[in-house]
Amino acid sequence: MIQKPAETEQKLASIIAERWSGKAYDATQAVSDDIIMALCEAALWAPSCYGEAPWRYVICNKIKDEISWQKTLDCLAPGNQQWAVNAPLLIVTASLPHFTHNGSENRWNGYDTGAASLNLCLQSTAFGLMSHQMGGFDADKLREALAIPTTVNLWSVIAVGYPAALDTLSAEALERELKARQRRPLNEHFFENRWTG
Repeated sequence: MIQKPAETEQKLASIIAERWSGKAYDATQAVSDDIIMALCEAALWAPSCYGEAPWRYVICNKIKDEISWQKTLDCLAPGNQQWAVNAPLLIVTASLPHFTHNGSENRWNGYDTGAASLNLCLQSTAFGLMSHQMGGFDADKLREALAIPTTVNLWSVIAVGYPAALDTLSAEALERELKARQRRPLNEHFFENRWTG
């Protein structure tokens, strides 16, 4: 297991600096039911428009239901399957596109679901777990595999588990795992008073 805290210009809360999307998961260590419930609570308490909480998560736990977990793994892009095969949890992130109180379109459903997913990932870090959000998956295949209606938006599959030794990774994945974390300069993302990008 390696530590890869973000190197930043300003000091960040440790939970933010320490969260990163690793790929080396310990396939032998289960995530307890209590921790899974805490991850769900963390997501639940994210802010959302009207307190709607449009997010929905399908938690596929390899220890409890290997068939559903395998179906989800099979929907991932081949590059993601190579390392996600060792993650004990694969969590499908989805959201409802309409408000429940009036049926109108909720154009913030994706934004709010992203906030909930970040809460889940930060809570994972607090427990010494790793989380890795993946956009590389076949949405149609995933809908069919897990009986997800076409009216529901699909956003990501999050791998969650305990970190493992790096020798569990392929050479290609290991190279990416050891690569330094980087972000573009702040001034390319944040503007004062008007758009200057």
